[in-house]
Amino acid sequence: MLQSIVEFFRSTITEQVAGNPFWFIIGFTGQVVFGGRFILQWIVSEYKKRSYVPVAFWYISLLGSLILLAYSIHRKDLIFMLGLSLNTLIYVRNLHLIYKHGTKEPAGSPG
Repeated sequence: MLQSIVEFFRSTITEQVAGNPFWFIIGFTGQVVFGGRFILQWIVSEYKKRSYVPVAFWYISLLGSLILLAYSIHRKDLIFMLGLSLNTLIYVRNLHLIYKHGTKEPAGSPG
């Protein structure tokens, strides 16, 4: 079973890299950036000893979403294009709200 899973991923990666390595790297980079936002949020939360979403989370989300949006447009994948377009709007809106209301925490909050 494990061997068939490994073979599936090996053949899929080989096929995609051989097809167009540039777009494979773009898609892979977008996924790494997008996933990295959770690692950042986890590290900052551990440091603060409470659940916390830093402003950098939204910038990384936006960057990863834009990279993946470009990749989905290249692949002509309507489902991912729609989802990533909506994500991008949400991340831009969150950043707008953060800067509109300031990034300072309320007095007395831990951190």
